[in-house]
Amino acid sequence: MKNVKGSCETTLWPRNGKIQNEYYAKKTSLNLKYGCKVIEGDSTCEEYAGKYVENTTAGQSFGNRLEVQVPQSFSNSLKDGLVAFIQFIRPISAMGVVLQTTSMSLLAVDKLSDLSQVFFKGWLQGMVAFVFMHIVNIGINQLCDIEIDKINKPYLPLASGKLPFKIGVIIVASSSILGLWFSWSIGSWPLFWTLFINQVLAAAYSVDLPLLRWKKSTILTAANFVANMGVTIPVGYFLHMQDIPDMEGDEKFGIRSLSSRLGQKRVFSICTSLMNMAYGIAILVGVTSPFMWSRISMGLGHAILALALWYRAKSVDLNNNASSQSFYIFIWKLFCAECFLLPLFR
Repeated sequence: MKNVKGSCETTLWPRNGKIQNEYYAKKTSLNLKYGCKVIEGDSTCEEYAGKYVENTTAGQSFGNRLEVQVPQSFSNSLKDGLVAFIQFIRPISAMGVVLQTTSMSLLAVDKLSDLSQVFFKGWLQGMVAFVFMHIVNIGINQLCDIEIDKINKPYLPLASGKLPFKIGVIIVASSSILGLWFSWSIGSWPLFWTLFINQVLAAAYSVDLPLLRWKKSTILTAANFVANMGVTIPVGYFLHMQDIPDMEGDEKFGIRSLSSRLGQKRVFSICTSLMNMAYGIAILVGVTSPFMWSRISMGLGHAILALALWYRAKSVDLNNNASSQSFYIFIWKLFCAECFLLPLFR
């Protein structure tokens, strides 16, 4: 959208005693701002706010006030809306859900003949349901944490204002209804109740109402994650890591995470140590497998993950939010790698 605004003032100049009209014009667009001042008989323009300046010829009249609005094209509006939607649902995080569900499904496979059409149909149904679940989880958290995200994650669409709050509510509500309806329509009550309980726990974790907003309590947060995610020890402690880059906003809004209670460095050391211990346990469990290929893949795979974690942790600057966020993304990669290794245990 572009705006053009103008105004006129009459000024008595002391140097020459002449009365001259000054015309002011300002035009703004999405990315550029222009400004100029025009005096009858002369034209001057100057740069302001580090932006470009557009000249206007003398004698051009804007009247007392002129405003022209040019609507943004439909294609640009559609593009901006799509980008905001993608940023809202955070598909990179959804990849973790997809890999986790896939690895859990493969655990039930004993032989290649089990990979039948029925298996892939059930896998696809689970994918659809859990993608809806992911949107609900990520959406409720963003809807309830807008003020916190303005400090910790200002790039998110709700915090930055790219996506209206009402649209965010519609996306979350629609995903919730569609996920439950889909589970009911395929006749899978276990999937239905999984999504229902997940949504209840997601609301309890984020919604700021009496007896809710469990994220303010370290114990309730841990209990929520264990009950809701139901994943292996490395993933459970990985989830504790997400608080480390977010201390500034958490402390301001009364969220007492482990990082704000014990300090970033101490919690970081505890979490990385526990993750390496978990990898060590996974190696020991892996070597008990009666299959050589399973022992090699579990032992070597987790050894590589443990070394990668140890090496990457040495270079993290906890005082630099960008460095902490980068390590957080790295932990997501370890989580995805774990999803590939888990089905190999036999």
